[in-house]
Amino acid sequence: MSGKFFIAAALAVTLSGCVIAVGGDREFDNDSSWKKTQQYNQQQINKLALDTSADDVRTLLGTPDFTESFSHEGETVTVLFYRTHHAKSDGKTSKEECTPLIFRQNRLTGWGDKAYKYL
Repeated sequence: MSGKFFIAAALAVTLSGCVIAVGGDREFDNDSSWKKTQQYNQQQINKLALDTSADDVRTLLGTPDFTESFSHEGETVTVLFYRTHHAKSDGKTSKEECTPLIFRQNRLTGWGDKAYKYL
């Protein structure tokens, strides 16, 4: 009986610092997901042509991360923001991590920070 107790005690001491990981590493999976999304968005935005409709862009890229709409010089301007680059690891997407796509009368008139600043 004391032999079994000794073995159990020895195992308890040696195994007490062990950690067994089961399943995938969730942080890695999430990390991989946003990287793939960014890469996909960059590739698709690089293929865009001026005068593409906002509906076609939404079909291609999906729901934007942010949307703005306002009147400028008598016409409606809509800006769709899609995540394309990583700025900081805080678990949130910010506009600084997105590329703005500018639409006037539902047609793509420009994209990128310069186009957005010149509105």
